Amino acid sequence: MNVLFVCTGNTCRSPMAAALFAARMGEAGLSATVGSAGTLFDGRPATDHGVACMARRGLDTSGHRSRKINPGLVKEPDLVIGLARSHVRDIVTMASDTWLRTFTLKEIVRRGEAHGPRSGRPLGDWLVEIGSGRRLSDMLGDSRSDDVADPIGGPPSAYDKTAAELEDLTTRLARLLS
Repeated sequence: MNVLFVCTGNTCRSPMAAALFAARMGEAGLSATVGSAGTLFDGRPATDHGVACMARRGLDTSGHRSRKINPGLVKEPDLVIGLARSHVRDIVTMASDTWLRTFTLKEIVRRGEAHGPRSGRPLGDWLVEIGSGRRLSDMLGDSRSDDVADPIGGPPSAYDKTAAELEDLTTRLARLLS
């Protein structure tokens, strides 16, 4: 399974989410290639607060360098996860054929828990099932029910709050995908 997490700068949320999700998948004995990208930058390091926040959780993101999304990058993964609705809109606008496998993190967890875990079924089939009834217009605007807060520019406590939310969501997603 190949999973890509996407945020704005690819220096805070998506590298944290990718590191946490990779760890949860590994703990569950599941094989996954996990990466991250953003809508703005190439080559920038993860923020110092983000690196420190992950280090407190036993994860090393110090070598991370941002990647900017492009059509080729978002076409490869089996699952693309935006950390906000705006990221899903950007991805699907760039590559419309990604809609069925592109969700916000909160959305896929919410829909997956309502529908039930993958339980060994092909990932694509499960994504179609949990995505039934979705409309791209559902991704308009911002929403606390779909967007993970961006800690950029905030104090370490903002990063810890975001990381705690990401840790919960990625743990739940890993359970759903097993």
